[in-house]
Amino acid sequence: MQIKRRKTKKVRCGSIYIGGDAPIAIQSMTNTDTRNIKETINQIKNLEEYGCEIVRIAIPDMEAAMAVPEIKKNISVPLVADIHFNYRLALKCIENGIDKLRINPGNIGDIQRVKEIVSEARVREIPIRIGVNAGSLEKNIIEQYGMTPKALVESAMNHVRILEDLNFGNIIISLKASDIKLTLDSYKLLSKKVKYPLHIGITEAGTVWRGTIKSAIGIGTLLLNGIGDTLRVSLTGDPSEEVRVGKEILQSLNIRSFGINFISCPTCGRTQIDLVKLTKKIENALKDIKLPITVAVMGCAVNGPGEAREADLGIAGGKNSALLFKKGKIIKKVPEGEIVDAILREVEKVVQND
Repeated sequence: MQIKRRKTKKVRCGSIYIGGDAPIAIQSMTNTDTRNIKETINQIKNLEEYGCEIVRIAIPDMEAAMAVPEIKKNISVPLVADIHFNYRLALKCIENGIDKLRINPGNIGDIQRVKEIVSEARVREIPIRIGVNAGSLEKNIIEQYGMTPKALVESAMNHVRILEDLNFGNIIISLKASDIKLTLDSYKLLSKKVKYPLHIGITEAGTVWRGTIKSAIGIGTLLLNGIGDTLRVSLTGDPSEEVRVGKEILQSLNIRSFGINFISCPTCGRTQIDLVKLTKKIENALKDIKLPITVAVMGCAVNGPGEAREADLGIAGGKNSALLFKKGKIIKKVPEGEIVDAILREVEKVVQND
């Protein structure tokens, strides 16, 4: 079933678009020291290989801002500068070819500084992402609204008004909290007020295991409600894991396809084959296949073909063997040692006929 996304403004970010009818883009952020240009480039290239579509880098000082041209020259994805407070760093990053800014105009200070950023960003068609985080809300807003969705939305709208008053509408917004419900309610409230693209995620979600669960619940729920034009899964660990999880969330909801949709049963007492080992082997063998087909690995012939009848291709384990089936129809019986090769041959036939 298709999920209907809310209509948002379409914004260009380097070589891709965010919002409108553009695919939901997957972002991540480097955890290298941006001033270490070689290490940063290597990590971005690795993220590209995993399928990351937008990469954000921290710009803590002018040395980091000066690293932007060399980094840009060696990567192919849009690059975002993450800047706090310092308008000079924003101007330097714009001058050096950044594709997008993450900076809150209300935190810069004098309005003249904001005007300078907006002027340069407008000329180069560089979007500005307003990023509101529950952990750093303005004191007066917390005093007025408490830690509530209204507080996050009001903070974001204050920043938005500054840019709108300067006739700048190339805006993307994010409202993030580590609390899932607070995040969900905030985005729902904001989506009723603006048509700007929304960058979604659960911030400080945690380690790869815990953070994946929190992010899948939070991001998945937002997407099911039609909210979200770009996402980041925030995990403590290798940022490539953020990309893998993000892709799986989108594919699980049929919002995008990144290749094979792999399903497998949890096993039970009827299983007479080492399904765990077999599943890992098949999944690994098919990891580079980009064709959007569904492959099922089921534990037994009793329920396997029927339960996975919608799969394009699958196997149902037996004793030292498995039944190979297509769309629930059994094709043949395959010895255990030949199962992986049999699956690969059938997938290759589909690829060749595509």
